[in-house]
Amino acid sequence: MTLERHPKDFSDVEVGEDHVLAHDVDEEPVEANRRLFEGGMLRFVSLLAIVYSSFHLYSLNIAPLETWSFRIVHIAGTLVLGFLLFAGARFVSAEEGPVRHRWTTWISAVALLPAFYVLYQTFSFWQMVQNGAMRIPVELETWHFGWPLLATTGTGIVMSWFHQRERSRFSLPDLVLIVCSIAVAAYFLVAYNTSMRMSTGTSFAPVGISFAAVGGTALIMELTRRVAGLALVVIGLIFLLYVFAGPYLPGFLGYPGLSVQRFFSQVYTDAGILGPTTAVSSTYIILFIIFAAFLQSSKVGDYFVNFAFAVAGRSRGGPAKVSIFASGLMGMINGTSAGNVVSTGSLTIPLMKKVGYSKKSAGAVEAAASTGGQIMPPIMGAGAFIMAEITGIPYTEIAIAAIIPAILYFASVYFMVDFEAAKTGMRGMREDELPKLRTMVKQCYLFLPIIILVVALFMGYSVIRAGTLAMISAAVVSWFSPNKMGIREILHALEIASYMAIQIIVVCAAAGVIVGVISLTGVGARFSVLLLDVAEASQLLALIFAMFISILLGMGMPTTAAYAVAASVVAPGLVQLGIEPLTAHFFVFYFAVVSAITPPVALASYAAAAISGAKAMETSVASFRIGIAAFIVPFMFFYNGALLMEAGWFDIARALVTALFGVYMLSGGVLGWFANVSASWVARLMLVGAALLMIEGGLISDLAGIALAAMVFLLQRQRKVRMAAA
Repeated sequence: MTLERHPKDFSDVEVGEDHVLAHDVDEEPVEANRRLFEGGMLRFVSLLAIVYSSFHLYSLNIAPLETWSFRIVHIAGTLVLGFLLFAGARFVSAEEGPVRHRWTTWISAVALLPAFYVLYQTFSFWQMVQNGAMRIPVELETWHFGWPLLATTGTGIVMSWFHQRERSRFSLPDLVLIVCSIAVAAYFLVAYNTSMRMSTGTSFAPVGISFAAVGGTALIMELTRRVAGLALVVIGLIFLLYVFAGPYLPGFLGYPGLSVQRFFSQVYTDAGILGPTTAVSSTYIILFIIFAAFLQSSKVGDYFVNFAFAVAGRSRGGPAKVSIFASGLMGMINGTSAGNVVSTGSLTIPLMKKVGYSKKSAGAVEAAASTGGQIMPPIMGAGAFIMAEITGIPYTEIAIAAIIPAILYFASVYFMVDFEAAKTGMRGMREDELPKLRTMVKQCYLFLPIIILVVALFMGYSVIRAGTLAMISAAVVSWFSPNKMGIREILHALEIASYMAIQIIVVCAAAGVIVGVISLTGVGARFSVLLLDVAEASQLLALIFAMFISILLGMGMPTTAAYAVAASVVAPGLVQLGIEPLTAHFFVFYFAVVSAITPPVALASYAAAAISGAKAMETSVASFRIGIAAFIVPFMFFYNGALLMEAGWFDIARALVTALFGVYMLSGGVLGWFANVSASWVARLMLVGAALLMIEGGLISDLAGIALAAMVFLLQRQRKVRMAAA
C-alpha cells in the first residue's frame, strides 16, 4: 500500500500574528489504490461508513451483541467497506481512457449469479434452523453453498487483479467479493449456534463451516494485500502451508498434521480469526480510532504540532525536535508508524531540510520519532490493548510500565538530533516563523480529552467507558475552540473513523489466521522448547535469538499484527525462561515496533524517504542508527525490572536517572559527538561502554560507567583545546 500525501514546503505553513497554522497535519492520507467516488455513490459509501462506526458505539455502550456474532459482523463490515473503497489493481491513466480489460467485467457479471445464489442459500439455511433443523444437509452445504462460494470468491479475486477503471468508478469484481463477504458472514451467523460451535475441530463439524472459513480467509487475505501490502499475506500463506506440510518437515517443526476440514472448521473461531486480535480490534481499537477521528475533526492534531513548534522550534535543529514531540503526541492515537510519518512528516521533513538536515537525516528522524509514537502511553497505537487481551494484565498496569521506556526512547532520539545539530552547526527557526508559546498555552484545554482518558482509566473505569468519555469530551472541548464540532463534523468524524479502521481491522483478522495456525499446530510450544535449548548455553544468546525472530516476524507488517504474531511465537518461550510475563511481552512488543525502522524492510523509513526524496535503504539505515536505543532498552527490562516500574520508588528513580545518562552517552558514542567536540573512535567506544554499564542498572556498574564517562569527558576537553590551538 502506498500513501498519497505530498510533502508541504515551507510556504504552506501560514505565519499568523500569533502562531503558525499547521494545516490538516492529522488529515487521513489517501492511498494510491483508494477510490474517490462522486455524487450518489459518494453519499452511499459515506452513509455506510457512518453506520459502521455508529454500530460499534451502540453495541459497545448500549446494547451489546453476542460476542462471536459481534466479531463476525465487525469483520464483514470491514470487508464490505474495504472492497468498496480499495481497488485490486491500479487505476487507468488519462491516456489509457476510462476502461482497460473489459473482459473482466463480463466474467464478473456471470460470477454474480452464483454469488447471489450462495447468499440466497444462507437465507434458506436460516429458515431450516428456525424450523427446528439440528443440521443442514451435507449435500446442500457442499454443492449449493460451499463450492459455488469458493468458485465465485476465487473468480472475483482474480478478476480484480486485472480490472482497471477510473478512480471514481466502482468495480464489478469487487461487487462479487462484497456479496461473498456478506454470504460468509450470513452463514456463520446462521450456523454458529451453540451446538454447532461445540463441534468445531471435530468430525461432527458442519462441512459448510470449513467452506465458509476458506472463503472468508481468502477474502481477508485479498483485502490485506490491498491495504497493507504483500508482507503479511506472504507470511500468512507460509503459515497456512505449514498446517499441511508440517507432517513432512524434520526436527522441531514436524507435527502429526491436521486435515483441511478440521483446521478450517476451527480457524474462524476464537482460536483464530475471531480470537484475541479481532477481540481487540472490535472493541478497544475501533473505539480509539473513533476517538482519534473526533480529535482529527476538531483539528487537535494541528494544535499538537503547533504546540511542539512553540516548545522546541527555536532550539538548534528545531524542526527535528518538533518532529519528536509532534510524532510522540500523534503516535499515541495513530495505529501505524508509517501513517504517523505521513501525517506529521509532510510538514516537519521539509522544515528539517530547510534548516540544514540532509534528505536522508530528515526522513530518518521523522521515521524514528513516528515509530516511537507506537510505544508512547497511554494508547501506544493500540498495542497496549492487544497486550492486555493476550496476557490478562490490566491495561493501566501496562500503560504505567511503558512510561520509562518511552522516555528513554524519545530522550535518545532527542540527544541524537541535538548532537547532529551541534556537530553540523544547524540553526533553529526564527521567532517570527514560530507560534507564540503564550498563545499555545492558552489553548492547552485541547489536551483535556487525553487527560480525561487517563484519569478515567486510573479511576477504575473500563477502557470502553473511558474511551467513550474521552470521545465525547473531544466534541465538547471543540466548542471552546475555533473548530467547533456540530452534527456535520460529528458525522464526518464517524465517517473517517471507518476509513481509518479498515486497514487495522483486516490486518488484525489476517494476524488471527497466523495466531490460529500457531495455536492449532503447536508450533509456538516447539519454538519455546528451542528457545530453552539455546538458553542452556546462554540466556543472553536466547534473548538475542528472540529479538531477531520478533523483528523478522514484524518486518513489513503494521505494529498490531507484528506484535500479535510475535507474542504467539516468541513470548511463551521467554516466559518459560523464567521472565515475568509483562517483561517478556514488552520485550517482544518493542522489537515488533522497531521492525518499522529495521533494514531491509522498514515501512516507516520508506514512507519518510518518499516524502524527503532520499533513497529508501539509506534512510532506513539512518533511522536504525537514530533509534538504536530501542534495540537496547528491551534488554534493560530483563536486567533491571525497575524500568518497568517493578520496584520501589527509589530504585525506579535511580534506574531512570542512570538509564537517561546511559542513553545520553550512547547517543554521543553512536553519533561521534560529546562535550561539544567530535569524538575519536576510542572515545566513541568508551562512551558506548559507559552507556552499557549505566544502562545495566547495578550500583557497581553505574559507578564504573560514571568513571568511564568522566575519563571520556577529560579526553574530549583536551581534544577541544588541541583543536582550538590548531
